[in-house]
Amino acid sequence: MLYEQDMTEQPEFGAVLEACKQYPRADTGKKDFGYGTAGFRMRADLLPSVIFAVGLLASIRSRKCKGSAIGVMITASHNPAEDNGVKIVDPEGEMMSEEWEWFATWLANARDPEGLVRSFMQCMNQLRVIPHYPRKVIFARDTRPSGEALVEALKAALVATGTEYIDYGIATTPQLHYLVRATNTLGSDREYGEVSIEGYYKKLSAAFMNTMHIEYANQAGPVYVDCANGVGAPQLKELLKYLPEDKFKAIIVNDKIDQPDRLNNRCGADWVKTQQRAPENFNGKDWDRWTSLDGDADRIVYYFCEEGSIFRLLDGDRIATLAADYIGELVHKSGLGEQIKLGVVQTAYANGASTKYIEKTLKLKVEFTPTGVKHLHHAAARQDIGVYFEANGHGTVLFSERALKALRKHQPQSTAQLNALTTLRALSEMINQTVGDALSDLLLVEVILSHKQWTVKEWLSTYADLPNKLMKVNVMDRNKFITVPGSAERRLERPPAIQPRMDEIIAKYQDARCFVEEMLAQVQEYVIHISGTHIEPWVFKREDDRIEELEMGLRRDPPDPLPGGEQKTR
Repeated sequence: MLYEQDMTEQPEFGAVLEACKQYPRADTGKKDFGYGTAGFRMRADLLPSVIFAVGLLASIRSRKCKGSAIGVMITASHNPAEDNGVKIVDPEGEMMSEEWEWFATWLANARDPEGLVRSFMQCMNQLRVIPHYPRKVIFARDTRPSGEALVEALKAALVATGTEYIDYGIATTPQLHYLVRATNTLGSDREYGEVSIEGYYKKLSAAFMNTMHIEYANQAGPVYVDCANGVGAPQLKELLKYLPEDKFKAIIVNDKIDQPDRLNNRCGADWVKTQQRAPENFNGKDWDRWTSLDGDADRIVYYFCEEGSIFRLLDGDRIATLAADYIGELVHKSGLGEQIKLGVVQTAYANGASTKYIEKTLKLKVEFTPTGVKHLHHAAARQDIGVYFEANGHGTVLFSERALKALRKHQPQSTAQLNALTTLRALSEMINQTVGDALSDLLLVEVILSHKQWTVKEWLSTYADLPNKLMKVNVMDRNKFITVPGSAERRLERPPAIQPRMDEIIAKYQDARCFVEEMLAQVQEYVIHISGTHIEPWVFKREDDRIEELEMGLRRDPPDPLPGGEQKTR
């Protein structure tokens, strides 16, 4: 093509060719790297060439977005310290458009420098990018030791492509998302906040104080925060400097960022959720309020122990129901119930009791999406006010422009309406509108509990989790498992014999359900998730190319409950 031939004459491509030679692709045989919901994530020693390729794509993306700043976050979230990862953030602070994930994968899998430059040129050509357009990238990293070297690989790509950049150093993932939106809205009528990490703290703390204007709104004792020995620890310590101690007190646990091997090790939101137990260094008394962040501080779960050292988890489902209940109440009290509608978005992993509580008690609509934050976020953005949290604690509350306009224009007719309206406006500022944010969500939960004058005991009592069990099964070929389109991955279309048999057995039991989902992190593993009354796992085995049913156990007597509503299988 003439367009492509013209592009080859640009000095940018020669600079990219020379720079990428410093970052040869790791030998992975025939195995390709793949960009998914979490971006690229793998052992850190495999990443330098991938990071370089991401730098190239971020430069292209910025040009395609007419010079808007694009974000790059270097983190592996809840993974162990030896891993790392990278993902791209779009101009509004949201995750990179799904259509571009293929280009990231294409660039990252170039096997040699010449192949990478050819792929880079072809990306520019296929995407109709004007080479001389301005480009800007901002980036940050978490506390992993490998981050410094990976930043150098990113910088090399940005320098080679003539891309302006700003390095924000160590930050949480949600802070980087905030910075991207703040940068791109600066000076507009949609200005999101001061373009600095300090501006992030100022925005959250000011909004928090505006929510605590009611005289009786005070914390019921301190909240203990397990920071997973990750980036959330120094950032929360900094945030506390902006918050008055008489309104918010947090005691930080697991903050050893100078000991990399302790990152996410027997601590953090993912560990607490999956292990259904308190983290290392937990010393809580009965009913003390504890919470855990993950390694990059975009997830949060709450928990406590009641009498007898019984562990109770308050996960993302619980946070979603708490937020939906409270915000829905505020909308009604403010006099905006007819103008603003609230919706909740969940995935198949949500406990069925939470869904029933939202629909039957709160009288709110629930929409289900496929697993993955990008699906939940987009669905929530279609609501006036959309609440979404995955069970793992990743989520936020989105206020649409329509809702924000109604909040700005509404004239309260009473003191009660004014108080509710003031709180709603403050929440729309305090809750991160770009992505799930553990620090922002921590403030949200503490505000709600303070206003309701609830302890964790009242929070837990809103509904009882249905017993559930999650199990992994190895399969010969994951591609033979296909879900029904439009079912939010809750029903299987193929192999055809499985779903009817599940339906037949599950139908006998109240509130029971079962679904099968692919585990993307493990190439040939599937998850079977079963919940309901007295149900044990359906176990599969492989024989040749067929799936054979071994057993589906249904007890006559209830199995012993595990903390958090799980069941033991004996």
